Amino acid sequence: MAPRTWPSPSAPAVPGPGDGDAGYRVPMTERLMTERLVLRPWRIDDAPEALRAYGDDDVARWLAPTMDRVRDEAAMRVVLQQWVAEDARMLTPAGRWAIELGQDGRLIGGATLLPLPPDHEYEIGWQLHRDAWGHGYAAETGLALARWAFQQGIEQVIAVVRPSNTRALATVRRIGMEWVGETEKYHDLRLQVFRLRPGDLTAPSP
Repeated sequence: MAPRTWPSPSAPAVPGPGDGDAGYRVPMTERLMTERLVLRPWRIDDAPEALRAYGDDDVARWLAPTMDRVRDEAAMRVVLQQWVAEDARMLTPAGRWAIELGQDGRLIGGATLLPLPPDHEYEIGWQLHRDAWGHGYAAETGLALARWAFQQGIEQVIAVVRPSNTRALATVRRIGMEWVGETEKYHDLRLQVFRLRPGDLTAPSP
């Protein structure tokens, strides 16, 4: 579930809030809230806590080849600077979010909703600190991203997972995503593809 770095494609515009008659999507500024989590835009000073996820071998192993393990806090700040700059140019519903626990504001990882070439389907992704594993936060994040995308008129979201990534496979099934098949068209890797559509959502919106 890797955080992609490409810009938003020149896909047909989907009107967003405040678009008026222009028909163009607006920059991602939304904070997304669930029962336990707050998804908000990244800040440069998030680097120490972000490094706990993106600098961890057990997290970063699933991000390659789109992103290498971040080596230190200075490198993490550079990555966050890039993400903040790119988010300013992204169009709704694409974006990258920091994930916080609502009860205490602790940052536990990151989330992405980005168009995946070559088809530019919107892919959901999440990267959590190891100490945040096993609490259902990944599934809660994935559902929040899917609902946000559907509210903006996106007809489906996908997730691509390596067959050996058993935790991610369990999470996409918990979200309710449907298995589509295997493919090698993304990153020259053999990946499992899952999709979710608005009619697949069974849990009430937070």
